[in-house]
Amino acid sequence: MTALRRRLRRATEVGSDDEGSILPLVLGYAMLAIVLILVTVDATSLYLAQKRLDSVADAAALAGADGFTLTITAGAPRAELSSGDVYAQASALLAQSDADANLVSASTPDGVSARVTVAGQWHPPVFSLFVPDGVALQATATSRNALR
Repeated sequence: MTALRRRLRRATEVGSDDEGSILPLVLGYAMLAIVLILVTVDATSLYLAQKRLDSVADAAALAGADGFTLTITAGAPRAELSSGDVYAQASALLAQSDADANLVSASTPDGVSARVTVAGQWHPPVFSLFVPDGVALQATATSRNALR
């Protein structure tokens, strides 16, 4: 038993110099954490850009739905939309706003609702070297009239 203890003591005293071996592991995890944070920044920026484009599409569809012509049929008011009026209202809204979006289409599928599609471009704030042309985004929104 004493020979075993001597061997164990010698092994722990002589070959137990582990100082500094944790540094590559810490550096590796730090680099991984930094890359993860940068990817999260880009993903959040993409999400916010899509939400902004969705808001612009909603506003343009609402403006397009307000471009109705009011007619009275059988004593009841009726709001009728035309594709030309929807396009004119939506493009007027986009021209006055500071949104970086282009009007792709604006029409009325049924004469009561306005459907607007807008497009934009997203450029990543951090990894723009890997995506130099950016990412094309598109949003479609539909808005109905209250007067049918």
